[in-house]
Amino acid sequence: MYNKKIAVEDSLSDIKQALQEQGYQVVSPQEGQDAVAVIVTGMDENTMGMMGITALAPVIEARGMTANQILEQVENKVKLH
Repeated sequence: MYNKKIAVEDSLSDIKQALQEQGYQVVSPQEGQDAVAVIVTGMDENTMGMMGITALAPVIEARGMTANQILEQVENKVKLH
């Protein structure tokens, strides 16, 4: 089984809920060192100190996307990771 830990910016509560409903472990960016993806709003490139995490996991820009669109991107990235 693959790692299903996703780091999600705190302001994205609808995204967090959608991921949890699909069985993902949702953590804050500070706890996402071994996450398979990081989801951000893109408002601040170093939001909550995530710059170190971005090199380790794909970053998904949530701005302008629905929860379903983000979930689809996460599924695609997790399969490749």
